[in-house]
Amino acid sequence: MNNNPYERLAHRLDELPNGFPSTPDGIELKLLAHLYTPEEADLAARLRLTLETPAQIAARVGADPQALRSMLKSMARRGLIAAGRVEEGLGYGLMPFVVGIYEMQVASLDAEMARLFEDYYQQAFGQILAIQPSVHRVIPVEESLKTGIEIQPYESAAEIVRSAKAWGVLECICRKQKALLGEPCGHPLDVCMALSQQPGAFDQSQVVHALSEAEALETLARAAKAGLVHSVSNSLHGLSYICNCCTCSCGVLRGIAELGVLNAVARSAFINTVDEDRCNGCESCLEGCQFNALHLELVMTVDALHCVGCGVCVPLCPEEALSLVRRDDSAAEQPPADMDEWRKQRAAARHIDLSKVL
Repeated sequence: MNNNPYERLAHRLDELPNGFPSTPDGIELKLLAHLYTPEEADLAARLRLTLETPAQIAARVGADPQALRSMLKSMARRGLIAAGRVEEGLGYGLMPFVVGIYEMQVASLDAEMARLFEDYYQQAFGQILAIQPSVHRVIPVEESLKTGIEIQPYESAAEIVRSAKAWGVLECICRKQKALLGEPCGHPLDVCMALSQQPGAFDQSQVVHALSEAEALETLARAAKAGLVHSVSNSLHGLSYICNCCTCSCGVLRGIAELGVLNAVARSAFINTVDEDRCNGCESCLEGCQFNALHLELVMTVDALHCVGCGVCVPLCPEEALSLVRRDDSAAEQPPADMDEWRKQRAAARHIDLSKVL
């Protein structure tokens, strides 16, 4: 048996569909050592994705339930493991490193961890982003869609917000990380949105600032006005957050801009189009496109391979020459139904046995 608890935890995290690949320099182990004590890493490496009570975990791993309960509560408070209600009480389980453990460190992120994560990103993140289905899915800016187009609820950021029963906002860990590296991008920090079907879910949170529905919609509009790309977890149902991202800081979108992984994010069901009679070649839209999808010839043209269907550039056109239209059925990417289906598809793509971690 491997006696290094950080190696065991790293291996366990890489058994999850999201992935946590190793690096030649062992940066992943340094990241985990920054977050977990050896005892905590040992315990986390034996958890499952399915939530279990401390008594159930203790019986399975052969530990004292009381001591285990105290450690689990401490780890959950620090965002190192998942916690939630189960039939028998409060349950605990393993979280992926991304999206999961890393994002929960937004309140405690320091310069050392920011550097460790950047080193890990450069060495290993491309492997995570290249696996399909993608971790994130783009949702278009509402005003960019052509009038009369039928929009499904899961395709509308505003409808996703309205369908929730609790709303919150927290700082963007990606932009915070880049700022700690001395590379702030200038986009607003307080626009990462959390959603829940449980009323009052964020009222007692020390990380998420609770919002009303109206405030959540205003945050969404503020993010769009700042030129940020809406993205959510890559499923039709069970959406619990809206990231408002940029290619200068976002770990997922940087995968396209820096690492060259064009399918790092699932495109929206829409694509940009140009009304050639309206376009006067003013180039006002170019500053809004973060994906190098717009090119000026006689009029503006759209590179379908690079357009993710975010619509950020559309409101910038003074001639109203741009709009989003639905992609051809052959080009549209149908998201998995829910996160369970996402995990199954992702596990199959990585040739891993999901039953080992459930």
